[in-house]
Amino acid sequence: MSDFAQTLITAIAIGSLYALIALGYTMVYGILKFINFAHSDIVVLGAWGSYSLSVRILPALGYGLNEVPPVWVALMILLLAMIFCGAIGFTIERLAYRPLRRAPRLNVLITAIGVSLLLQNVGQLSFVFGASPQDMPPLLSDRALATFSFGEGESARQLVIGMVDVVIFATATSLMLIMQYLVFHTQLGVAMRAVSFNTDTAALMGIPVDRVVSFTFVLGSMLAAAAGFLIVMKYPSISQPAHTIWVLLGLKAFVAAVIGGIGNVRGAVLGGFVIAFVEQFGAFYVSSNYRDVYVFTLLILILLVKPSGLLGSTLREKV
Repeated sequence: MSDFAQTLITAIAIGSLYALIALGYTMVYGILKFINFAHSDIVVLGAWGSYSLSVRILPALGYGLNEVPPVWVALMILLLAMIFCGAIGFTIERLAYRPLRRAPRLNVLITAIGVSLLLQNVGQLSFVFGASPQDMPPLLSDRALATFSFGEGESARQLVIGMVDVVIFATATSLMLIMQYLVFHTQLGVAMRAVSFNTDTAALMGIPVDRVVSFTFVLGSMLAAAAGFLIVMKYPSISQPAHTIWVLLGLKAFVAAVIGGIGNVRGAVLGGFVIAFVEQFGAFYVSSNYRDVYVFTLLILILLVKPSGLLGSTLREKV
């Protein structure tokens, strides 16, 4: 029971990260009907941006790089990383994607891959982030908030609920709830859904389409930055910006969006938790060597049974 509960806690924390990243994929697809393959690189910028801000801000405030600062310092670094990535997302949309708004989908797809490669290689430059892995300063204490014991003697097991996992879940849940409220209960959310339904009609009704699209990229990039920050809180060793681990992370988040129903906000959240549960429980009860196989096998099965995703809907177009 303790092993099951510990795996469950890990799956919830990882699922929260997948859901945050998947939201960025599904929002852009919902608005423009294309996959922003550079989104995973925004996550990398969020992680490395958090590191760069930490190594500069902590000494300036009088804290050592191995010293856990007050919580407000971590919150400030998170907000700055989100603002930084939001600005990058706005720049990418304005310079790379907006000129191709009416271009064939293949042109936009190639551009997205090009932007992804550009961000990866620029991030490896020595005066940006560099090509060497780094260790993230401990902005949050890794202490256990609660410990439960199961059994007695040599067979005793402990269930540990760590502070980092609780912070990941609480932060991700808060951001997802804010996102839910913004999309479904504000005028801006109505405008986003109108643009998603029909761009030309939305423009005729007076909706500033360009501003709505730019805001969508900014919002998705800020969520990706938050995910990058939380990732390095849980896994402090940061791989170099072009490492395959980041590519695989982006692919899994994209799989989460597809499984939940690409373009569906609630579906992206559900998909993130579904693949995290499959990955973590499969790794624990079957074999950890095939944790990635479980995720992509689930994707194939979902597409065979319900191609539109768990919460997706099939679009019928009259001709």
